[in-house]
Amino acid sequence: MDITLHYLFDPLCGWCYGASPAISALAGEPGIAVELRPTGLFAGAGARTMDDAFAAYAWTNDQRIQQLTGQRFTDRYRQQVLADRQRPFDSGPAMLALTAVALTDADRELDTLQAIQHARYVDGQDVTSTTTLAELLNGLGLAQSAARLANPDAELLAADRARAARGQALLREFGARGVPTLIAESGAKRWQVDAGAGYADPRALIHQLQRP
Repeated sequence: MDITLHYLFDPLCGWCYGASPAISALAGEPGIAVELRPTGLFAGAGARTMDDAFAAYAWTNDQRIQQLTGQRFTDRYRQQVLADRQRPFDSGPAMLALTAVALTDADRELDTLQAIQHARYVDGQDVTSTTTLAELLNGLGLAQSAARLANPDAELLAADRARAARGQALLREFGARGVPTLIAESGAKRWQVDAGAGYADPRALIHQLQRP
């Protein structure tokens, strides 16, 4: 098995956080290369304010995700993130942080995504803040990435836009309307994988890839 798995995601997507154990399992499987493809679903025009209605909707979904996957959504997250009416629901800064890592420490990008998700959903940190994200990168030993995030140059900004455009193009190509979405590629063949199959059992995705 020699497969590239394109993982279409948004760093503020709760369901993507729920899929994290399955993605880790896939990344550790021989013959499978996981490529992170941020889509910018909640960045730019997709960003929005965090109001009471949206916070309640998010928390209801989060409880479903926790029950299904075992991933934790803490009261600290509910009180410090969902209850915050000052910061927007905007994944742009987190995407830029991941792009900085992709350009300077590419093999650490999945680890960084998972650290950002943990910081938000477990520690209740504001990962829409560039300052918070730079501190997180420094804490992971990614000082060069943190420096680039704190002072984004033209190369970083262009790479970030290109990554989002590539992710959105893949969504359109396969008619996918949301994330997480998984697109497998082997030789000349590409096909969509049922991401939901891995929520309860991460190994289910591996079995699915073995029988496309």
